[in-house]
Amino acid sequence: MTYFTTRDGTNIRYKELGEGRPVILIHGWPLSSDSWDPVMMAMADNGMRAIAYDRRGFGRSDHAKTGYDYDTFSDDLADLIAHLGLGDNIGLAGFSMGGGEIARYLSRHDGKGVSAVALVSSVVPYMLKTDGNPDGVPQSTFDEMTEGMKTDYRNFFTGFFQDFYGDGILSNKVSDQEKHWAWMTTMMSAKWATMQSAAAFATTDFRPDLASFTVPTLVIHGTKDQTVPIDATGRQVAEKVEGATLIEYDGQPHAVFATQTQRLSDDLVDFFTAN
Repeated sequence: MTYFTTRDGTNIRYKELGEGRPVILIHGWPLSSDSWDPVMMAMADNGMRAIAYDRRGFGRSDHAKTGYDYDTFSDDLADLIAHLGLGDNIGLAGFSMGGGEIARYLSRHDGKGVSAVALVSSVVPYMLKTDGNPDGVPQSTFDEMTEGMKTDYRNFFTGFFQDFYGDGILSNKVSDQEKHWAWMTTMMSAKWATMQSAAAFATTDFRPDLASFTVPTLVIHGTKDQTVPIDATGRQVAEKVEGATLIEYDGQPHAVFATQTQRLSDDLVDFFTAN
């Protein structure tokens, strides 16, 4: 396995596939970069250099004691870009909480080297329901998640992945083995990393970061996403980011990387080929 070391000494596992224009893929909570494998293969087959990494505390990266906030997450991304010596024409794709790294990288690091971005089932711009964000998720829902993780961490994720993969929505459900992989991958993470990262994506307001989206932006989101509601996220980005393209996956849940693997791969390849 290949690692780089961040500015605070955390070792982050990453992997690459293919040659050509670099596209960095950022995974969602609470999984790992392995969730991007089919997309990486499609990109490599279409002349791209696909790069994916495990967020600190997740997958095979270090279980760092601290750093589970979006400033640090974006610094980790910047450190990977520097480690690989990437110049211009970088593509970024973020799934779920991974969209937050993109938003914060664009604002905190001035989007250095990035020429196009894709947000897939992303938490951007703001997940929490407030008077100014009425389509968001109520604080009580996040409180219940926290309590569930504290009370019976392993059992909580058994139920969580049912909504994540759309068990109550899809007639053609993902396999039990796919959900088992997700559960096992989650169990590889540090509990404190999982809980602190959940607090980060639940409460971080990326609306001020939207002004930094000055490159071609693709938004992909399932209309039946019960984990990250489209009205508070994907549709808001499409409305507020000039020139953003929104592709709605009708009737699809959160985990479109598993429920619409070929379509997602094709849409991302087409976008990064054209931009």
